[in-house]
Amino acid sequence: MTDTRYNRQYAELSNGCKLSYIDEGKGEQAIIFIHGLSNYSLGWEKNIDGLKGHFRCIAIDLPGNGYSGRGDYPYSMAFFAECIHELIGKLQLDKVCLCGHSMGGQIALITALNYPEEIHKLVLCAPAGFEEFSATERMMYMASIQIFDVFSSEENSLRKTMRSSFYMFPEQAKGMVDELAKLMKEHDIKDYRKMVEASIYAMLHEPVFDKLRFITQPTLVLFGEKDTLIPNKILHPVSTQHIAEKGVAEMPNATLEMLSKCGHFLQWEKSGDVNYYMGRFLSRE
Repeated sequence: MTDTRYNRQYAELSNGCKLSYIDEGKGEQAIIFIHGLSNYSLGWEKNIDGLKGHFRCIAIDLPGNGYSGRGDYPYSMAFFAECIHELIGKLQLDKVCLCGHSMGGQIALITALNYPEEIHKLVLCAPAGFEEFSATERMMYMASIQIFDVFSSEENSLRKTMRSSFYMFPEQAKGMVDELAKLMKEHDIKDYRKMVEASIYAMLHEPVFDKLRFITQPTLVLFGEKDTLIPNKILHPVSTQHIAEKGVAEMPNATLEMLSKCGHFLQWEKSGDVNYYMGRFLSRE
């Protein structure tokens, strides 16, 4: 399966992964877009097209996802951060803005903590990492994932999660979900299952909330008011805005924008608003 919408490129990383990425547009500032769990670079298609006139837009497929290579990788948050660090070096990027969605937001935060000199700004779209989990809650979360897997195929789980990521599921998004399902089935399902379970485990066991105070880069945080995935409604029956405000309050240089009538996949559902806020934020010195 090939992607014909963009000139897709590949970087050979030192860990053996052939990392796929899209590189569009030109500008003094480069944005590296980091997708969420079980997604891919084209989840940022509306943002690339909206921003590439002013910024260099680089959207990656994390190892084990999309058009990137599969392998016996640890799939930890630190592992993903290291891959981004290596890509920044290979592309000789300066003044990088990391833009991460959901799990990609947590990866962006850890990358900024581990390699602060490389990251100029951050944009966090419904980021994981603001929600805290106790040891008992982490066990309950992993157990619920394993129980759910017994009664649902990987494709059904993917389709259900994607639909629940929107406040109002747009017909346009069906093509993206179909492509994700096809990409998943082109590889060994055991590799996909390992990547998903390891990534969820890593999000839970590599917490970042208590380190947010060390994120000094200018940061824009965006959440949809109707997000049904953050927070976990069973473990934490509070509003998305409560979680968002709690996380932003920990960060010395962060601002928050809440998007009305919008779910978890805000960069697609409210792409115009996201592009407006990002463009304004990135244009400031």
